[in-house]
Amino acid sequence: MHIEFHGAAQEVTGSCHLIQVGHYRILLDCGLIQGGKYGEQRNAEPFPFDPKRIDAVVLSHSHLDHCGRIPLLVKRGFKGPVYTQKVCREMCGIMFRDAANIYDHDTRTLNRKRARKHQPPVEPLYTADDAEKALQHFQPKDYDVEDEILPGIRIRFKDAGHIIGSSIVELWLEEGRHKRKVVFTGDLGHSEAPILRDPAPIPNADVVLMESTYGGRCHRPWQESMDEMGQILNEAAQSKGNILIPSFAVGRTQELLYLFSEYFDEWNLGRWQIFLDSPMAIEATEVYLNHCELYNKEAKQRVLNHQALNSLSNLRLTKTPEESMALNRIASGAIIIAGSGMCEGGRIRHHFKYQLWKRNTKVLMVGFQAKGTLGRQLVEGAETVKLWGETVNVGATVHTVGGFSAHADQEELIGWLQHFKKQPKVILVHGEPGAQDALQQEVEQRLGYRPDIAKPEQKLDLIQMRYESLEKSAD
Repeated sequence: MHIEFHGAAQEVTGSCHLIQVGHYRILLDCGLIQGGKYGEQRNAEPFPFDPKRIDAVVLSHSHLDHCGRIPLLVKRGFKGPVYTQKVCREMCGIMFRDAANIYDHDTRTLNRKRARKHQPPVEPLYTADDAEKALQHFQPKDYDVEDEILPGIRIRFKDAGHIIGSSIVELWLEEGRHKRKVVFTGDLGHSEAPILRDPAPIPNADVVLMESTYGGRCHRPWQESMDEMGQILNEAAQSKGNILIPSFAVGRTQELLYLFSEYFDEWNLGRWQIFLDSPMAIEATEVYLNHCELYNKEAKQRVLNHQALNSLSNLRLTKTPEESMALNRIASGAIIIAGSGMCEGGRIRHHFKYQLWKRNTKVLMVGFQAKGTLGRQLVEGAETVKLWGETVNVGATVHTVGGFSAHADQEELIGWLQHFKKQPKVILVHGEPGAQDALQQEVEQRLGYRPDIAKPEQKLDLIQMRYESLEKSAD
């Protein structure tokens, strides 16, 4: 009985952990590695395990860094079920199809360049057909229902409050006379966030795999972030420019629309044209609208008062490429929400090409930017960026509004750990080293024990509670 760490170990993306109980092997998540060309190369490499020998996947949520390699897993031989919360399955359909379309477009563009150099063509990571085949493996579950998925392995999904359908996963493992309970947080939501409920507390576990994305910092109070957003909107109106908001299609976009509705008068949003320029975000918003049973009390009340996510009178949904391209002819007065959230693809890059160099443009960063991404370059103050081989000067003012994060911060992570009645073995995943070191030290000082930090290709024996490298165990 053991856990192997194959992704999101001392990094944020690529969530993937293998649990073996007797002869059965399950994956917790199977996500894309995001951030630059190196990330793309790593995604295409062989898995560090045989997909044909994986009996099941248990998926925490539908962000691509957690689910995005499931179609590739199926393409390479996985034949088992994928268990996840039922709304997460709906979202994965949107995410997989969009990713496959991007891979198809990018591969065709690359192969035209390769053909001119007399180089052989390459294949996309996966196709739309692969995406549809992967969705056939999904077996969606409700929250709070305990199920035996394999002999000696039971699971239950609890609300993680991160995006709609996101889960904390409880796993009860049994091998011979040995029993262990493992809790995998997936991504924990930011407390008191718009729309969704707070992460569910868990009272007991032997081992906790806990995300640590913001383990080194605390978010600004919500009201301070609201005040900052209002100030930025006012400054942008005075400078007579446009506002570009790179936003994750699932979660962040819906929160923004909710807040725009709630603060419409206070932020004087009636003077703007607001564009949701992401077909995937438009589809995801429909899913949110169809599942208000997962909202928090305040958000449910707003729905009852007919103040839903799509209630903005000046909101325009731009679905086609032609509609999107037309936005760059608007000189001022436009708020454009577009993917991708880390600026690694999608329509936001096209808007950057036409507007990033303008000094009256505002760029609002409202989500985490992983190392190696274009978004991270902008947050760190890059004066120039590369877009399709062209150097673009950064004349725009870049604002990071950190309070809008969908991830729990350091204080909230520690608060969530305090719900355990007995001290579990805590292992930090899904975080960069600096954030993990800070969280490790803070937990030790405040709770009296020191969490471990998962290392890539490391293995934890769940019976002996000892680590070893997978290279050593293979020998």
